Amino acid sequence: MLNVPTLWTVFVVNFLALGLIWAYVTRSYPKFEAARFWMASAFVGAAGAMTALVRLFVTSPAPLLVGAAGVIAASCLAAMGIQRFYDRPVSWRVMTVTATLSIGGVVFFMLVVEHMQLRMLCYTLGQALPLVLSLRLLLSPPEGRVSPGARLSGIVILTIIAIFLARAAGNLLGGDFSAVAGSQAHAVLVLGLLFLSMTLNFGFLLMAMDRLRNEVADLALLDDLTGVANRRHLLQRLGEECARSERSGEPFSLLVIDLDGFKTINDTYGHAAGDACLQHFTLMAQTRLRPGDMLARTGGDEFCIVLPSSSLHEGALIARRVLEICRQDAATCTGNDIPIAISIGVAQWDRGIGQFPDRLMVHADEALYAAKKNGKNDFAVYDPAPSLLPELPDTAAVARKFA
Repeated sequence: MLNVPTLWTVFVVNFLALGLIWAYVTRSYPKFEAARFWMASAFVGAAGAMTALVRLFVTSPAPLLVGAAGVIAASCLAAMGIQRFYDRPVSWRVMTVTATLSIGGVVFFMLVVEHMQLRMLCYTLGQALPLVLSLRLLLSPPEGRVSPGARLSGIVILTIIAIFLARAAGNLLGGDFSAVAGSQAHAVLVLGLLFLSMTLNFGFLLMAMDRLRNEVADLALLDDLTGVANRRHLLQRLGEECARSERSGEPFSLLVIDLDGFKTINDTYGHAAGDACLQHFTLMAQTRLRPGDMLARTGGDEFCIVLPSSSLHEGALIARRVLEICRQDAATCTGNDIPIAISIGVAQWDRGIGQFPDRLMVHADEALYAAKKNGKNDFAVYDPAPSLLPELPDTAAVARKFA
């Protein structure tokens, strides 16, 4: 025989343990807002279950009402944690209205009109509705990829909702699955919900672990100072673009950028000013790029821009746009402002490059050298065509200025 008070005690202890786990996660990762809601859900659920146990020692309906309010609030907080996990605004108004109407219905059908079936229906709706509203985010997230933890959480919520529906149907058909009855059927429901609540929180933990792992992976591909892609990410992207172009024959272009006189800026104004210049250039360059273009810092004052599905001519147009925004910004500098000048080399993928991105980078570097040689603060494109000048070898590829 299952003992209902013992099960509710286990329920309380379980939720307190889950609350402590989420409290530790919250303290360790203070920016992970979802953990705060899941911590609150666990503690509020434990408090609600603990209050409901008082009903064993008093005849007042107050403990049951407070306990029901706690369990409903725990369900709302769990759903709000899912919303914050996916960076959605928390629906405080929706959750408050849901909880208020549900508790109001429980109070009405307990104290005003005694009707156990409708009371349990209101209680069930208060628990189920917030979870139903969160299902879409779990099973169809905005980024389009369902993590294992989200899939597990979605399955558990569907199972919980199925149990709620079965309980409501059983009550409407004449059964009594309420806490007041204390029947074996109610004990089985409590045991099932206890197991599912633990599994749901385990799914949340898997979601958190997956999110943190992805953030660490992203950090490994980003430049600490500017926040754009780093050299590792650039080489990875170039490898992907070379392989894609090898298959389709469609070219793409690469821009190699160098800040002119950057060493002088560091020596004259200090490294903090140099860092500020790098950050400022990053912001300016990004305003002139298209969706899908990738800006990367490869080291020091060197940057690269990958332009997918772009010809040499289109690459030159982007280079001109980036150069012009820097020239315009330099023209407005006054006082202690530091003007930023850049040189750009442009190169295009071809069949000779194949799946070797380092060859493309060499071509872009040669064009950059030509831009520097032409007086800096300019750009040049790599021309693989043989030179017609008699004094140069006719097999050498040269960089020429793109007008």
